[in-house]
Amino acid sequence: MENKNTEKLTIQQIQGKLEYYCAYQERCYKEVEEKLYSFKISTLEKEQILIYLIENNFINEERFAQSFVRGKHNYKSWGKNRIINELKFRNISSRIIETALKEIPETTYLQNFHALAEKNWEAIKAPKGPNKNKKFIDFLLRKGYETNLIYEKLKELDN
Repeated sequence: MENKNTEKLTIQQIQGKLEYYCAYQERCYKEVEEKLYSFKISTLEKEQILIYLIENNFINEERFAQSFVRGKHNYKSWGKNRIINELKFRNISSRIIETALKEIPETTYLQNFHALAEKNWEAIKAPKGPNKNKKFIDFLLRKGYETNLIYEKLKELDN
């Protein structure tokens, strides 16, 4: 929904709104840039605001990526593949993604995977067989887990 007051806002007011937007929750450059489009200001003014937000550490891609990785893994149980794809979609560089993934200790990652996989296996009402296996595999692939992990776990649970 378009804000009726956008035309009356000064650059300082818009900057203040974006400071709050970035302080409230970690944001990446792309999200802030998209938010800026809702304000009717020139490209030069948009660039000035973005530069200000970066220089004053309101936008920090590395910090955003680390927070994103922790949050999506710990609260949504996402696997590395889904996290990587979502970060790439937000134009986060491969170097930053690689660094951010170190936020999840390997032991924690595997514990979370096994817990999620076992919980899902029990939750699938279908009898053992190809149908149950497909549902199990599809669920974990959607969550973004690696195929080798999924198939190893399937072999273990299917026995």
